[in-house]
Amino acid sequence: MTDYQSPEDLKSVPAFVALAPVEAKAFLAFNHAVERKDGLIPPKYRELISLAVALTTQCAYCLDVHTAQAATAGATREEVAEAALIAAAVRAGGTLGHALLAQRLFERHRGGGET
Repeated sequence: MTDYQSPEDLKSVPAFVALAPVEAKAFLAFNHAVERKDGLIPPKYRELISLAVALTTQCAYCLDVHTAQAATAGATREEVAEAALIAAAVRAGGTLGHALLAQRLFERHRGGGET
């Protein structure tokens, strides 16, 4: 096993929280609020959204947690696969959008002004 992104790291969360308790308390309260089970978005869809975001941000810890919670909430392998492909398409779309911005900025820096 590598030294990076081990599930064992999650055991150090309490010690990490103790290093910045005010900020950690606010973060954890926010996190608990968005993970609530009584929201308008059902838990399975919340987990599929969370999983898609975790895939996009490439957070291995979030992938672990939200894959498990999606399975518990009743998501299927097919739904997880669709969520992954939606995330990939949105990420690719974001790349294209930033490419358009890069083209405009290139023209500005080249001296061509705003386009």
